[in-house]
Amino acid sequence: MSLSIILKFEAIRSLAFGNIVAGYTAIGDSLDHPVTLLTVQNLTNQPLMFSFDGIKDHFILTANGVYNIDCNANRSKEGSSLSIRKGTKIYVKRVGTPTIGSVYVTVGYQV
Repeated sequence: MSLSIILKFEAIRSLAFGNIVAGYTAIGDSLDHPVTLLTVQNLTNQPLMFSFDGIKDHFILTANGVYNIDCNANRSKEGSSLSIRKGTKIYVKRVGTPTIGSVYVTVGYQV
């Protein structure tokens, strides 16, 4: 029996600048697993707003900005940790109007 925790990754999600509009648009499909590691990259030339529910503004990223959430950083002594719920979608909308680049979402989960 192994006591190690293995980190696996889902396929990267992306959305090109031309598909980032004034209202929220999902960046790919919903999460397939409870996520413990999330990285969002705004590799466009404008600031963008992001949401976990497609309604409320949750965080903004400047052009070429990166946002990381490491739920394992909050691991308890008993071994439990936070996660972003399976089925969640990450949404984006423009603040400025990007003319180049894409946004990317990378997610890792424990097995």
